[in-house]
Amino acid sequence: MQAMRTFYGWIDAVVFDLGRQLRWTFLPPLMIYFAAGFSGLTMIVGTFFVKDYLDLSAAYLAGLTFWAGLPWALKMPLGHLVDIIWRWKWLLVYLGAGLIGASVFIMYLVIAQRELMEAVMPISAWYITSYLLSPCGLVVQDAVADAMSVEAVPALDANGDPFPEDESRAMHTTMQTLGRFALITGTVGVSLMNIYMFSGIETMDAADKAATYADIYLMALIIPVISISGVILAGIQKWRAKHNMLKRGLTRAEADALFESPDEDTTPNPWYFIGGAAFVGLSLTVGLSEIALGQELIFAGSLAIVVLLMRQLVKALEPEKARMLVGTALIVFFFRAVPRPGDGQTWFNIDVLGFDQQFLSVLSLITSVLTLVGMVVLRPLMANHPLVFIIALLTVASGVLTLPNIGLYYGIHEVTAPLTGGLVDARFIAILDTAIESPLGQVAMIPMLAWIARNAPSNLKATFFAVMASFTNLALSASSLLTKYLNRIFVITREVTDPETGEVVTPQDYSELGLLLITVTLITVLVPLTVIWVVQHSRFRTRD
Repeated sequence: MQAMRTFYGWIDAVVFDLGRQLRWTFLPPLMIYFAAGFSGLTMIVGTFFVKDYLDLSAAYLAGLTFWAGLPWALKMPLGHLVDIIWRWKWLLVYLGAGLIGASVFIMYLVIAQRELMEAVMPISAWYITSYLLSPCGLVVQDAVADAMSVEAVPALDANGDPFPEDESRAMHTTMQTLGRFALITGTVGVSLMNIYMFSGIETMDAADKAATYADIYLMALIIPVISISGVILAGIQKWRAKHNMLKRGLTRAEADALFESPDEDTTPNPWYFIGGAAFVGLSLTVGLSEIALGQELIFAGSLAIVVLLMRQLVKALEPEKARMLVGTALIVFFFRAVPRPGDGQTWFNIDVLGFDQQFLSVLSLITSVLTLVGMVVLRPLMANHPLVFIIALLTVASGVLTLPNIGLYYGIHEVTAPLTGGLVDARFIAILDTAIESPLGQVAMIPMLAWIARNAPSNLKATFFAVMASFTNLALSASSLLTKYLNRIFVITREVTDPETGEVVTPQDYSELGLLLITVTLITVLVPLTVIWVVQHSRFRTRD
């Protein structure tokens, strides 16, 4: 009986409480996030289109990827622009939807009406135009959706009183959990849609393949429709709320005042636009040159720019909150900046453990599905504990979950497989490790996003999100650089043969992979925990 009550209590905390915290106001930003996840629908068909129809080199495509990433460097000034034109932010969603729709429709016409499009300009030029339009639209919508996710969480209860801090934290955690859930659900939908659309494509002739590609691009036009629908829904919700207030006896001016607080008026700060321009200028200058240590220069320059902009944010906060912001940012940065093993571990899994493309695809699907489940199951933990506790817990968990990979390198599966009749082999251990580890990446993001949402000034919601997101994303750049340095210390090579002669150009050597994995594990655990201890024993201590 006690076990039943415990189980019911767990179900209530995980499932029913999620339903109690849901608000219809959550839906508009969730629709934009879902559209962003679903925008990957054309990724596979785009890859095959380039391979089959365009004569673009791998180096050229790599450079194109660099250019496509530049719009995300503009998220900081875009975020500030959203705050400045807050009452008309829906126009930016329409702009982003228009850019995404134009990108998709261009590719549909390129495939379905190739001769017509080629008469205007070369097909490769159309492809490049489409390729660059999409990220421009996505970053514009993302800047608006982040701010809408803050606005979606009510600050006052039905009696007009502020929600208690614990309840506010829980609602913000729920909102950000659902935001990641919507984004990943979009990617899962893409995977399932591609499996269906590409079914039997290996037996199709060129004309049928082209028709399938065109159908996928035509279907992708639903992406901008979804995000626009979110904005329309937000407008309807706001109109209904005002209408209900008028029915309760409030005047129109009083009702408008509740939705358009003067605290949300944002004074333009030129530093955010100057910083964004410097960010793009630095990326262009270094990216287009062959200067030595280019990645390091971009990282150092970008970090300096973002820290400068964070100082602008600090000025808008109360002194105590400003110190907490600095402390929290440092903890999150070092948690995300820890290195990874790199491609050597994947090569080892393929060459030595025999993991093939199908099995790696299965692991990818397991990761996506269990991430969705894990975010829901772990939401009460995130909602009821401070951010520092969550990061410390995830740090320890990340360290523990690297142990199976170390064990596989040293042959633990050769011991467990005979003892279990072949059940606990290398693939079983890999699946079990993936099943446990898969939610951690997104779970680590949710409390940070909820913290940003709760602490963002009302007139700098989008700016706060954009600058903090840029700072924490730079931690991933630091992680990549550290990974590169470690792979220079612990050299791992896969076998490379000359395709014409069959001669081995580079021999296979995984002898230092074990030391690399152990080093990465120690850094993963010790660095974040040390930073947490230092910050929590300083004036930047965070209690949130």
